[in-house]
Amino acid sequence: AADFAAAEAAARTAYAAPAAAACLPLAGAQAAIQLLPRLAPTGRAAILSPTYNEHAAAFRAAGWQVEEPGDPAALAGADAAVVVNPNNPDGRRHRPGDLLALAATTRLLVVDESFADPTPELSLVPHLGRPGLVVLRSLGKFTGLAGLRLGFALGAPADIARLADLAGPWAVSGPALALGAAALADTAWTEAPRPRLAADARRLDALTPWPLVGGTSLFRTYATPDAAAAQARLARARIWTRVFPWSPTWLRLGLPGDEPEWTRLAAALPTR
Repeated sequence: AADFAAAEAAARTAYAAPAAAACLPLAGAQAAIQLLPRLAPTGRAAILSPTYNEHAAAFRAAGWQVEEPGDPAALAGADAAVVVNPNNPDGRRHRPGDLLALAATTRLLVVDESFADPTPELSLVPHLGRPGLVVLRSLGKFTGLAGLRLGFALGAPADIARLADLAGPWAVSGPALALGAAALADTAWTEAPRPRLAADARRLDALTPWPLVGGTSLFRTYATPDAAAAQARLARARIWTRVFPWSPTWLRLGLPGDEPEWTRLAAALPTR
């Protein structure tokens, strides 16, 4: 219980949650994604797409009628709407004011901020409190602790209490809670990577021979002539990438770490 409370308090501070919002630690943002469709009666769910496909899968599995529009205006009036901000994989961004206006038209708005740590100005967390508005945060992507399986759902107290009931007891391991609380409280450690990541993203864009589709300072997505062929080429150099079933050209790359990784990537990429 003490570790749970410490992780919750650290997340509230790190994400600038207001007093009117509640915060629930979970086993990664994915755990919340599985539960969120049960926060409201089934109806029409609009998922701003293309995006992380587990959102649509979770709503479909819970019996919702799922639409996947590409225009944010098409989300207005839906019974539930999902926006990933910034988006995975194209990095599309949405202003907090626009999302608050959208929330006023839906019974449930989920804003997935799993990749928002490098751009805290995009976060909707400081504006939380109204019922039916839930924000997801993921610890591992920014801190490099993905295997820890720790994320947070933040929103109105009644909504978060319902999620806590659905998650059940012992939803997060003690080590994950303790390490997460320590990581979130170490502001010097979490602030330091932001300028380096931004510089590395620019470096990666300059290195690759393909046009940039978009991304964040945690990943970049490029338009290749043939994504499957590019993925296979890089895999032979032990560089793992992401391709997408709905696009034959898009390829997502993470940022290299140390200089040997940059060198290996440069050698594996096709020439311009």
